[in-house]
Parts: sequence; C-alpha cells; structure tokens
Amino acid sequence: MLLSPIDWGIVGLFFLLSLVIGIAVTKRAGSDTTEFFAAGRSMPWWLLGVSMVATTFSTDTPNLVTDIVRKNGVSGNWVWWAFLLTGMLTVFVYARLWRRSGVLTDLEFYELRYSGRSAAFLRGFRAIYLGVFFNVIVMASVSLAAIKIGGVLLNLTPVQTILIACTITAIYSTLGGLRGVLYTDLFQFVMAMVGAIGAAVVALRLPQVGGLTGLLSHPEVQGKLALLPDFTAPDQRQALIALFLMPIMVQWWSVWYPGSEPGGGSYIAQRMLAAKNENHALGSVFLFNAAHYALRPWPWIIVALCSIIIYPDLNALREAFPHVASRVNDDMGYSAMLTFLPAGLLGLVVASLIAAYMSTISTHLNWGASYLVNDFYRRFVRPNSSEWELVQVGRVFTILLMVMAGLVALAMESALDNFKIMLMVGAGTGLIFILRWFWWRINAASEITAMIVSFIVAVYFRFFHGQVAFMLAETGSYKAVADFAGLLMNDWIQLLFTIGITTVSWVLVTYLTKPVSEESLLNFCRTIQPGGPGWARITALLEKEDVAPSRAWQVPQGILCMLLGCVSIYSALFATGYLIYGRYRLCALTAFLAVAASLLLARQWRRLVQ
Repeated sequence: MLLSPIDWGIVGLFFLLSLVIGIAVTKRAGSDTTEFFAAGRSMPWWLLGVSMVATTFSTDTPNLVTDIVRKNGVSGNWVWWAFLLTGMLTVFVYARLWRRSGVLTDLEFYELRYSGRSAAFLRGFRAIYLGVFFNVIVMASVSLAAIKIGGVLLNLTPVQTILIACTITAIYSTLGGLRGVLYTDLFQFVMAMVGAIGAAVVALRLPQVGGLTGLLSHPEVQGKLALLPDFTAPDQRQALIALFLMPIMVQWWSVWYPGSEPGGGSYIAQRMLAAKNENHALGSVFLFNAAHYALRPWPWIIVALCSIIIYPDLNALREAFPHVASRVNDDMGYSAMLTFLPAGLLGLVVASLIAAYMSTISTHLNWGASYLVNDFYRRFVRPNSSEWELVQVGRVFTILLMVMAGLVALAMESALDNFKIMLMVGAGTGLIFILRWFWWRINAASEITAMIVSFIVAVYFRFFHGQVAFMLAETGSYKAVADFAGLLMNDWIQLLFTIGITTVSWVLVTYLTKPVSEESLLNFCRTIQPGGPGWARITALLEKEDVAPSRAWQVPQGILCMLLGCVSIYSALFATGYLIYGRYRLCALTAFLAVAASLLLARQWRRLVQ
C-alpha cells in the first residue's frame, strides 16, 4: 500500500514537530545528568502521567491485544488487566516512598537500602541485566510491531523498516533527554488516541462488519465478547485458570514486568523521581493507571474483533499479505485492518503508530541509558566523570541500545510470545520488590537469588523442558515422572512452578545470610520512614537516638485507597464495554459503581496526603 501525498504530509509534519521539540530542549537537557535523566525533578503530575500512558501505548500493544482477543476473546486481556492491582499499590503506597528516596534511578536505591559489596554488585549487575538485556527485548518487541506495520501498510522489508525506525528514533532520543521525551509524549499520545479511535470507526463501517450490530451478532465474534471467563463451563476450566485466576490472584504481585513492577520501578520510577514532590508523584501514577486500563483498551479491542470477521484465520492473513507470510501471526490482525483506511486518515494513523513507537522507544532508550551511565559507568568505571562527559556517554549508550534492539527485532516473530517470556523471567521476584520497603531482614542476597533462580527456571522451561518431557514420554519408564513433566507443559503451571521455586529460594537465602548492616538500615529509615511492624526493630533503635518518625504508617490507608481505585477503574472499563455491547442496564450499574467508588476514593485520598 502506498501513502497519498496528504498522508506523507501528515507523517512529515509529525517528524518535524518531534525534532523541533527535541532541538528546543537540547541545551538544557545536556547541562547535567539530573536534567538529562530526571528532567530536573520539576515535572507536574499530569505531564508525567500522560508520558507514562504514551510510553505504554507502543506499536506492539495493539498487536498484543489483537493477538489475545483473536486467540482467547476479550476476557483474555485479564492477563494484563490484572496488573492494575500492582499499579494501584504503586500509586497509594510506593509513589511517595520513591520520590522521598531522592535517587536518580531506581537501581541507585540498592545502595540506599542494602550495604556492602553485594549491594554494589546488585546495582551494577542489574544495570546491565535490565538496562541492556530486558530493555533490548522490550524495544525489539516494539520494533517487531513496526516491522509488521511497515510490511503491511508500506510494503517495506523488515530491514528497511528497522533502518528507518531506528535512525529517526535514535537521533530524536539523543537530543532532548527526559524533558524532551515528556513534551513530545504529550502530543504523541493525543495523536495515538485519535488514530486508534479512527481505526476502530473505519473498521466498524466496513461492509463485511456492518457496524456494531453486525459485529456483535456475527457468529465468529459472539463467543469472544465476554468480559469475564465462563466460570461454569467445564471445557473452559484451563482457560479460566490461565487467563483470569492466575493473573488476578498470583501474577500481579509475584511477577516483575517493565511498566508493571510490584512496588514500582523502571521508567515508572523514573517518572516518579522526576516529579515536583511526593503528591505529584502519586497523582502521576494514578492518572497513568486510569488512562491505561479504563480509557485505551476498547478501540484496540473493537479493531481486533473486526479482524476476526475479515481475516478469520492465519491462512486468510497469509493470502492477503504473502510478502510477510513468514511472520504472520494473530498479532498481525491489527495491522491488516489498517489497510482499509482512506487517504488522510491513513496518514494520521500511520503517524499515530510512529508516535506510539517513538514515545515507547525514546523512554526505554533514556531509561536504559540512565542505568548504564549512573549505575554502571559512573559507579564502577569512572566515578569522577564530569557531568558533560556523563551526558555524552549517555548519548552513545542510547545509540548502541537502539542498534541492538533493531538487530534482535529481526529475529523475533510474535508479540505474545515475547510477553510470555518476560513474565516467566520475572516470575517470583515481585514479592521481594513489595516487601523490601517494609521488612528489614531482606538483603541484597535475597534479590540476587531471586533474579538468578527465576532466570534459570525460565530458561529451562522455555528451551529444554519440552525435549525432556518428550524423552520421558518416549522411554515409557518412570511414568509418574513423565506425567508430571507433561503437566508442566502448560504455561500457567510453569509460571506457578517458577514463582514457587524462586520464592522458596530467596526466602531461605534471606535467613541463611547476614542481614544488612545496622548503619544502612538506620539511614534508610531516616530517609524513607517506611514504618510498620517489619521495621519495629530498627524504629526502636531510632527512638533511642531520639529520632522519632515524623510520618505515621500509612500502608493500611494506602491499601484501602488501592482497593477503591481498582473498583473505580475496573467498573469504568466494564461500563464502557457494556455501553458498546448495548447492555445498558449493566452499563448503568457499573457506571454507578465507578462513580461511587471514585467519591469514596477522593475522601480517603485526602486523608492519605494530609
């Protein structure tokens, strides 16, 4: 498909505006590392919140949602909707603690919370592990979506798409630092939402779809519409466990995933650390979660449902796009639906997808470079580096990360597969990130153990377990062992098994190793004032020094706000869905519940921030 001149004009204008913003703040961004990586710690809550939403609205997100809906229906989205629980916990418990820490990156936190060589090792190792390994995988997944969109809409080869996308984004990301990212995220998010809604409207108007009425009555779609899994159908039991019960009961607190970390972290922590104060940090994360879960999903879901009618299976997609047949998966359904867009709107949607790509990649580049500069280069390579040198090194790392992500993207095939790999590698580590703020006994060895064990178990399940299970089944010996190995072929059982092994391992290591030095624990309590029974021993020592905590323990009040926030946002999500489905009684009921929960939340929120 070729874009018309008006389409190219829209795309060109978008690139021009992005570059103008980047150039406008280049001088200020290059003044020091605090400005380049934390925007001078002066950003308002609304800008930070919109930036978080824009970052998580990447080119691979509609593809991921489409993959989920085509395979498992709308209710399959609970695999990521469940992370709202994590997000609300970050809002009302951890956002103020992060801002109170005063660190430049969340990895710097390690040497505030822990002590000795193990803390330094953990900080440096995770700078490479997260800043390079995890970060490159995430960016490659986003770039994979760009490859599929470029192939479907513009008839570009994967190499051409990667060269264009990487070059433009790397140049833009090295100019303005985090401040430039935040400013461009604002208009990029608006463009992305307009494009997503426009794509949904056009998809519904296709003759094959026949509007909302035709979509909702189509036999291929009706079985995909439920917002919750069927709790009564025996044949749906496995899907119920894997797609709803596991995420809502276990996954949200036990699994580390970029952007949805238990206790906050990565670029979410980066935004909180860039806030004006604690209350702005709290407000920014709440805005992000409200928009991320209640506002954005439905345009993507509508397009995904329409794609089931137009392209009912993978063969239909392969026949329609033979030049990318080797990379066809259900996640391509979203890109395929965009080929029906008219001139003008097509340019807007393409620009919105480029905006989504750039906002996500620029954030990850800045975040990953901040780890490599602040937590590796300055900490271990050249501790006496000047601020100018550190900013220049950050720009070099930015380019290198982009090149690596582009190369990895060329070897990837599916957004959903990448999502599952990320969940497995982070399984079992989440509880540490929640408890390390509120239990003095956790130490650096706890985190090192969790990280290593979860990685080893995930690699085994991903690359070796299938072969082992097949060999056991073929031999016919050790039937009980073979049956158990066969049982572990299910994704949700593997995830649960990984969580269990990892959690038991780090808890044992916690008790078998020495605690953090008393001096570090006292300093942490003086700075953060976490409070609660988990710090009773350290608080007692502070009281002997006549250093009484100036803040009451607010976790119970924070958890109450968390629950009210979840009810409010989930109810708004459901109300929107029932309105689209034409189920007006359920829409009115869930809308009333959303309003009531929001009013109660506002009251409790005021008490929390007093």
